[in-house]
Amino acid sequence: METIQPLLQEAQQATRSIKLLTDAKKQQLLHRMAVAISERAADIISENKKDLDRMDDADPKKDRLLLNAARIKDLASSINEVAALPDPTGQLILESTTANGLHIQKKTVALGVVGVIYESRPNVTIDVAALCIRSGNVCVLRGGSDALYTNIVLVGIIHAVLKEFGLDTAIVQLLPTDRKFIIEMLTAVKYIDIIIPRGSQQLIDYVRENSKVPTIETGAGVCHTYVEQTADISKAGPIVINAKVSRPSVCNALDTILVDRPVAKQLLNLVAPGLLEYNVEIFADEVSYDILKELNYPHLQKASEDDFGREFLDFKCSVKVVDGYDEAVKHIAEYSSKHSEAIISTNPELCERFLNEVDAAAVYINASTRFTDGGQFGLGAEIGISTQKLHARGPFALEKLVTEKWYVRGDGQIR
Repeated sequence: METIQPLLQEAQQATRSIKLLTDAKKQQLLHRMAVAISERAADIISENKKDLDRMDDADPKKDRLLLNAARIKDLASSINEVAALPDPTGQLILESTTANGLHIQKKTVALGVVGVIYESRPNVTIDVAALCIRSGNVCVLRGGSDALYTNIVLVGIIHAVLKEFGLDTAIVQLLPTDRKFIIEMLTAVKYIDIIIPRGSQQLIDYVRENSKVPTIETGAGVCHTYVEQTADISKAGPIVINAKVSRPSVCNALDTILVDRPVAKQLLNLVAPGLLEYNVEIFADEVSYDILKELNYPHLQKASEDDFGREFLDFKCSVKVVDGYDEAVKHIAEYSSKHSEAIISTNPELCERFLNEVDAAAVYINASTRFTDGGQFGLGAEIGISTQKLHARGPFALEKLVTEKWYVRGDGQIR
């Protein structure tokens, strides 16, 4: 294949097909998709194994790539949850009648063609397809070569359901993984209305720098948990451990522990055994290194400057001891990716200051950053976590897959 333009043209044409679907029909389609995914679980696992077998066991992306029976069941449930959400299109935002009799309305409408570039997460294929169908959008998917076999079988299942409903299969379009087509996708302003990269910072930077299509950034998360000196350490310990180890390969996992000097030894004494249970490698500043060395923590390195502001996506984290709130917030401002940040404290004034002063899509008091998720926030499945400020910020879910359109009804008025 020399060009993907014919595929993009088909996607643009498919917008007419999906616009004809009623709200009820879109819900029926998604429910059928959920059933089809469950029915083909064995086929999905078989194709997924081909992808898993090609990836090094030490690669932290392997957990993201894995689809087992439990995760496929979760995917089907997620599709049904999306179907149950209100249709975000057709919502009346504003209505008025001008002095000359023009009746004006502003309503929400589908974006059109949504292009998504992502890496080793085949669940994104299902989530994006379901969200786009529910919101009346067409999606053009460029998954990573790591998940090639899995994505092919998943999109094949979706296409079979679309055919059952007599719909254009280009409503969900899977593009080739050849890298030469990425730039063509990023410059396809005639066919794609919005591009969403989901993956590493390297991928996001490349898309931002090269895309002529409007872009919403999602994915990269450098997340801090700051344990302030008034913190209830019995709560702080489990929060820190959960934020790091519950699923380290995702963007809302903890990367850096910041802790006030007066409670550093107490906190590290508490969290070290829990982190050791998962063989977490710690990159520690001078003060925390000495504390952890005394504890005989085995997976210990002295932190370099590069270990702060680093998204580990693995059983690794950095630790820095700070002298108070101002130093902690200054560190976060310098190294955060503006994804999710947390303070553990019993000082209500500092907690409120943290919420207001820290610039991130989600800020937490006394809770794990692992909650930054569309499902956890009651929004259903998400395309990703947006770390920018225009159009969408935080969990980028169904409600944000729309734009606005003005409807003007007249009776012969001229200006």
